[in-house]
Order: sequence, then C-alpha cells, then structure tokens
Amino acid sequence: MKTDGAFAEIFLTAFKTLPKTEQNIFLAKILKDRKLREDLIDIAIAESRANDKTRSFRDFLKEIEK
Repeated sequence: MKTDGAFAEIFLTAFKTLPKTEQNIFLAKILKDRKLREDLIDIAIAESRANDKTRSFRDFLKEIEK
C-alpha cells in the first residue's frame, strides 16, 4: 500500500467494521458540520460527472450568449 491514502484506507476499513447504527451516527455528525457537508456534496457532484463529455470554456460562453 502506498503511503498516500494509507491512513484513509485504514480509517475506511475501521468505519466499515462499525455496527450500522454507529456508522449512521458518525455520518449524521459529519452531515451536521456545514463545511464537511458542502465538501461531500462537491465530491459527490464531481464523481457523478467524472465521465461527462467536456467542452471548452469559449464554447460555453458562446452558448450562454444566445
């Protein structure tokens, strides 16, 4: 295992071993934190759009000028 992300992998493994109720409590606490919640939303959006077709910024500007 690479050192980059090693701590995160250990943390995720530990999280997955928690009972479901403890996982839910932990996630609820994260979601109550505005900054962490916004970060999670940003990550979810980025992941969901990772395979989207891209376009140039100039093309985007031309489209919104119409």
